Amino acid sequence: MGRRLAPLTLDTLPDLPSPCRKCIVWELDPVAARRAAEAGDTAFEKEAWVSATLLEWGSCGRLAYVDEQPAGFVLYAPPAFVPRSLSFPTSPVSADAVLLMTARVLPEYTGGGLARMLIQAAAKDLTRRGVKAVEAFGLGTGNAAGVAELPGEPSGTCLVPADLLLAVGFKTVRHHRRYPRLRLELKTALSWREDVEQALERILGSVRAPALTSTQHS
Repeated sequence: MGRRLAPLTLDTLPDLPSPCRKCIVWELDPVAARRAAEAGDTAFEKEAWVSATLLEWGSCGRLAYVDEQPAGFVLYAPPAFVPRSLSFPTSPVSADAVLLMTARVLPEYTGGGLARMLIQAAAKDLTRRGVKAVEAFGLGTGNAAGVAELPGEPSGTCLVPADLLLAVGFKTVRHHRRYPRLRLELKTALSWREDVEQALERILGSVRAPALTSTQHS
């Protein structure tokens, strides 16, 4: 079984799994994302975002292939490039961190170490560029009374459960019952032992592809 990683570029963008290829809720603010969905321009907006991010900042993701078939991906960028990041009650992301927007291993490829490969590839890429940490908005424990949802927030789709992020070394930097913000020092990711791999597979294998609507994350 041949496995390889490739940077996310305009050439590899079509290999993102459906419907993530057309989902732009992370990449646009909620109003702009809704308008793009109504106009049917989400694929164009996704491509435009990747193009602009590559030109202005550089690589913003990695894709994993198994026997030349797309099997998973990770997407990341500085928070200034991710308008949706400002919508969370635990914003903003720390100034020295890059935002882990989303990551996924397709169900048929879980258990093969792809999750660890993807996260460590991202960590190596960011470390070479002088980045010290990644942060993510985790999904907390349910819709408890008094804990408001984000407008159109797709529970359990592309937000990674906070307890699983904690299991692989993320630390909570701002508490919230539904949307805690968590942080991982990149030196920790680069030194992960094999016993972390199964937890990573649970994390990324549990992130389901969202329905293709204007209110879904990618």
